[in-house]
Amino acid sequence: MIRGRLRVASAQYPVQFVERFEDFADKLGDWVARAAGEGAGLLVFPEYFSIEITASFGATVYGSLPRQLAALQDTLPAFLDLFAGLARRHGVHVCAGSYPVAVDGVYHNRSYFFWPDGRHAFQDKLQMTRFENERWGVSSGQGLAVFATDFGGVAINVCYDSEFPLLARRQVEQGADLILVPSCTDTLAGFNRVRIGSQARALENQCYVVQSPTVGECAWSEAIDANVGYAAVYTPVDYGFPADGVLAAGALNAADWVFADLDLAACARIRAEGQVFNHRDWDGQFRHL
Repeated sequence: MIRGRLRVASAQYPVQFVERFEDFADKLGDWVARAAGEGAGLLVFPEYFSIEITASFGATVYGSLPRQLAALQDTLPAFLDLFAGLARRHGVHVCAGSYPVAVDGVYHNRSYFFWPDGRHAFQDKLQMTRFENERWGVSSGQGLAVFATDFGGVAINVCYDSEFPLLARRQVEQGADLILVPSCTDTLAGFNRVRIGSQARALENQCYVVQSPTVGECAWSEAIDANVGYAAVYTPVDYGFPADGVLAAGALNAADWVFADLDLAACARIRAEGQVFNHRDWDGQFRHL
C-alpha cells in the first residue's frame, strides 16, 4: 500500500430546508467545489446530512419518521449519481456521510465512499443508538470494510461506532491508516462522546481519525431537529504530532470546512519508532489479566 500526503476537508454541515432535490445538489456542488479548490483530496460529510432531502417531499413526509425513510429510497439513485459526478469532476475521494437505505425490507444507516473515478463502496453503521432502534426503525448492518486508495487504507466508523474500540481495531488490522467518523448528535454530551471515542481510536491505533458533524437547528425535522458539534482531525500523540493529538478543529456549530494536511507515512514511522507502541502492544494487553 502506498502511503503519502493528503489534504482532508471535514464538513461542519448545516442541515437546511430545500424545496427541490436540485437545490440540495446545487448546495453540495458548491461545498465540494470549495473544498477541492482549497486542494483537498478527501472530503468528509456527516451522518444523516442526507435527511435534508426530505424537506423537498413536503410536510406530510418530512414530519413523519417512517414516511421520510420510505420516500428517501426514491432519491437514492440521484444521490449516488450526484456524488459520483462530483468525485469525477473534481478528482477527489468523498465520504458521503450517511443515507438510510432499505435492504430486504430493513433500513440501514449506510455511509458511501467514492473514488475519483466515480466508483463507490459502503460501510453500514453497526452499533445503533436508542433513537434509531426504538423510534426510527433503522437497524444494524454487518461487516467491516477498508477502502484501498493511493494514499492508504480508509475505514469508516459511523458516529456511535466510534465509541467501540474493537470495530476500529479490526479495520486497522485489515490495513486502515485513516478512520472517518461522520456524525450527527443533538446534544453537547452526545457530540463529546463521539469526539472522545474518535480521539481514543487515534491514540490506541496510532492513526488519523477525521470527524464530520451536522450543525445547527433544523426545527422542521423530527429526526435531526438539533445538531451540535465541530469537525476535527485527531492524530497519534507522539513524535512529530500535536502534543494534544488535535491536528485541526473548527468552531462549535459553525457551518464551514475544516482542513488538515496529513502525512500517512508518519503513522507507520511512529508505529515502528515512537515513544510508545499502542498499535503494536494492543495484542499483548490482555496477557496480564
